[in-house]
Amino acid sequence: MTRRKQHRFLQNQESPNVIEVGKPEYKSIKGRWRLDQFGNENPIVLELACGKGEYTIGLAQAYPDTNFIGVDIKGDRIARGSQAALSLGLTNAAFLRTDINFIEEFFEPGEVDEIWITFPDPQPRPRQEKHRLTHPRFLSIYKRLLKPAGTLHLKTDSPLLFAYSLETVEKCEFTNVISTNDLYNSTLNEIHIGIKTKYEQLFFDKGFTINYLQCKKGTTV
Repeated sequence: MTRRKQHRFLQNQESPNVIEVGKPEYKSIKGRWRLDQFGNENPIVLELACGKGEYTIGLAQAYPDTNFIGVDIKGDRIARGSQAALSLGLTNAAFLRTDINFIEEFFEPGEVDEIWITFPDPQPRPRQEKHRLTHPRFLSIYKRLLKPAGTLHLKTDSPLLFAYSLETVEKCEFTNVISTNDLYNSTLNEIHIGIKTKYEQLFFDKGFTINYLQCKKGTTV
């Protein structure tokens, strides 16, 4: 482990906006994010596989009356997002270090208002399908976590993942599906309020189009 990573892991241990194994809140935060972490009753929005938390931070800046939680397993990435949020004085941004497979251990059913999935690994090989974050197994989890009519967003540069996701959200009975395969030349462009991650900017600069879909939790789980 490099010194830089060690330093970032130490930052996570000391940061009040990071929930990770070893901290008391790690086992008690489920159902208590609003009360214990944020101290308010505002809506909760997750960014899954948040990386350095660029979207989490951008959204938290744009919507101060909403609570945002970036979720990722990589501690060094979490540390970058955490420190950026602290330096900006964002009390409505927090980070959870965990594997997304275990996300239900940290949120009660209906505790979440929205979920963003921004540029996840498309897992393009057929044998990797079960690891795609829009696989029916994950979509079923999201439906349990989301409140009634809660919103799911996906942004990706992968046509394969985008087409796959359009199919799976329909199969899993998400409703009100809207989508575009060219976000920045679409009327849906306003939804993401101009936030671009580092890699999204690289994709955009190279001429790749950005795919986006939004849908709502249906009536069945």
